[in-house]
Amino acid sequence: MNNKYKFLDHINFPDDVRKLSQSDIKILADEVRQELIDVVSETGGHLGAGLGVVELTVVLHYIFNTPHDKLIWDVGHQTYPHKILTGRKKQIRTLRKGEGLSGFTKRSESEYDPFGAAHSSTSISSALGIAVANKLSNKSGNVIAVIGDGAISAGMAYEAMNNAGGSKTKMIVVLNDNDMSIAKPVGAMRKYLAKNFIWQSLF
Repeated sequence: MNNKYKFLDHINFPDDVRKLSQSDIKILADEVRQELIDVVSETGGHLGAGLGVVELTVVLHYIFNTPHDKLIWDVGHQTYPHKILTGRKKQIRTLRKGEGLSGFTKRSESEYDPFGAAHSSTSISSALGIAVANKLSNKSGNVIAVIGDGAISAGMAYEAMNNAGGSKTKMIVVLNDNDMSIAKPVGAMRKYLAKNFIWQSLF
């Protein structure tokens, strides 16, 4: 990128995001979206999954002190905006190429990827494990699981929620009910979310 964006050109890590005003991060989100579209037009990959979390990604890194606070993404396909904001902007066009960036979260790739995940419904259980480890080690910091309306309908997510509620361990679960998934989600929970949740703007 050669001075293409007002803010994104100067954003290398979430610390830079947190220096912006709330009005500025609206513009940053638009710039991340445009960069994502440009990147995927070259590299291929799952565009819809990333587009569905652009604002959410910017806001989570703006609010939470990552990587001290652990951000766990459910479904690695949606982490392209996350990679752009976490020190991998210059490498983003190597996405899914040999020796390039992984299409998913990858612990060896970045300290901002505390859990390596590809497909769905693992975020809550992994976040709970990290939160319990923090508790036992007397470590501060938040642990945040981001899960979509499709992924939360799987049994593994319910098992994790059951264990999290029973353990009374401090953690945060963000339900991204954006009606976006690789394949059409099915089941009673999916129908319930579609009927009963009203989407509200993050800004």
